[in-house]
Amino acid sequence: MKEILQELLIGLKAGNKLENLKKNLCKKYKLEKLPTNIEILEELNDEQKEFYKKFLVTKPVRTMSGVAPLAIMTKPLACKHGKCTFCPGGPKSIFGDVPQSYTGNEPSTMRAIRANYDPYLIVFNRLEQYILLNHIPDKTEVIIQGGTFCSFPEEYQEEVIKYTLKAMNDFSEIFFKNKNFNFSKFKEFFELPGTIKDAERICRIHEKLLKIKGKADLEKEQLRNETAKVRSTALVIETKPDWCKQNEINEILKLGTTRVELGVQTLKDKILKITNRGHTLKDTKEAIQLLKDSFLKTTFHIMPGLPESTHEEDILMFKELFDNSNYKPDSLKVYPCLVMPGTPLFLQYQKGEFKPLTTEEAADIISEGKRFVPEYCRIMRINRDIPSTVIKDGVMNTNLRQIVENKIIKKGIKCRCIRCREPMGKEIDYNHVELKKFYYDSSGGKEVFISIEDTKKDILLGFCRLRKPYKPFRPEITSDSAGVRELHVYGQAIPLGEKGLVQHKGYGKKLMEEAERIAKEEWKCHKILVISGIGVREYYKKLGYSREGSYMSKKL
Repeated sequence: MKEILQELLIGLKAGNKLENLKKNLCKKYKLEKLPTNIEILEELNDEQKEFYKKFLVTKPVRTMSGVAPLAIMTKPLACKHGKCTFCPGGPKSIFGDVPQSYTGNEPSTMRAIRANYDPYLIVFNRLEQYILLNHIPDKTEVIIQGGTFCSFPEEYQEEVIKYTLKAMNDFSEIFFKNKNFNFSKFKEFFELPGTIKDAERICRIHEKLLKIKGKADLEKEQLRNETAKVRSTALVIETKPDWCKQNEINEILKLGTTRVELGVQTLKDKILKITNRGHTLKDTKEAIQLLKDSFLKTTFHIMPGLPESTHEEDILMFKELFDNSNYKPDSLKVYPCLVMPGTPLFLQYQKGEFKPLTTEEAADIISEGKRFVPEYCRIMRINRDIPSTVIKDGVMNTNLRQIVENKIIKKGIKCRCIRCREPMGKEIDYNHVELKKFYYDSSGGKEVFISIEDTKKDILLGFCRLRKPYKPFRPEITSDSAGVRELHVYGQAIPLGEKGLVQHKGYGKKLMEEAERIAKEEWKCHKILVISGIGVREYYKKLGYSREGSYMSKKL
């Protein structure tokens, strides 16, 4: 392997393409298969890895938006209201004891099962994978999955978060020294080269981790994470509108939450009732207003193709989402309704009482819906991450987003959602970079979407969401307060303090200065607050902000 590796590195240094080198070396040495990038990385020393990492980055889309997602699956717990008619999974489901709304076959669920749903072990495993994919996981978005998080016992909610943070903090202390990552120590600890199929290796690593896990204190781990090498720049939880009242919001703010994924699903009370959602449209509207007035970001889950909804009504749902000021989400996840075994909906399907959307129908609805999506919303996901082998009927294609994108090109639809305008490695014309503002009303309050864009190529480089609230209930948010609900600058994730394609060009500071100006001059506010990720508090301190409850605050 050393001889093959040496030839490969010489070839890369000479400017040859990686895949061509692999194929040629495979023929020369009669290898059974091409070595993967991860296998190559595992054989490199620290100095070689630093030089050759630019050639060996895999799955760059994972961190292209500037942060590395870190999904933590919670243990199987039933929803308090029962089960929605379309929902798979949960305790004692046809798939066994798995998290609510999951099947046990999703990557994040399988990772959690291997770790016995221990967040500490899950985080170490995921960070190990990022390093092996040659990604830099120092800015992470922690996404808590597994059902209605706010309905879980508060002690368990806290346990998940504090051990997630402790794992990030401990990983930082063990493998980073100043700015440098100790790859040799990392390889030794994780017994690399290795594979997840080696059960004995996994068991040994888990034993090591459980010895250092110890006890965790939430406030202590939050404080450690503010300056850790691997930081939580965002924390996301999932919940239903009936589990998103003042008490629930107070609890998730204490944990450090910055974004809430809300199970909206439909804008019709009749459909909510027949699918046993356990809440009304009134609950949905109230939850949205409370979240936004607490300066939390909102992602709606919507589900085209539910029982008693037509093709036309599903398209109009997109229009209603952005025409009606009670909704106006910051981002969307669009999950066409699937027929899953073991669900009440499957029984209706067997009786001929329900027919799911085909891939073609779902793609047509979503492509038409994109006509109504404004520039301040990001379509984060299209279709569930469920293997088609366990779906009984519905959208069986895993590439639904690609099919939708092909349709909008054929239809001549120009989608201006955030995701469609992110840099994603595109070439930027900095001579045409401008600051823009989009004002709109939302849930009784006022919003402005401030952006920095390459106006010539319609590329979004960064943005800020500023809100003047309607009826805030948090003590920090006074009548003369405005709040930044999100600040994001795009570009592939790069180490904190270093230069990158878009990040760290000072755009974040420019966006904040404009937000402060609008709050003070246009809205006559005397204070501005920021819903800040734990690991970004240091950044806001440099801009003159200080800690006030769950927020960073500054007098204007």
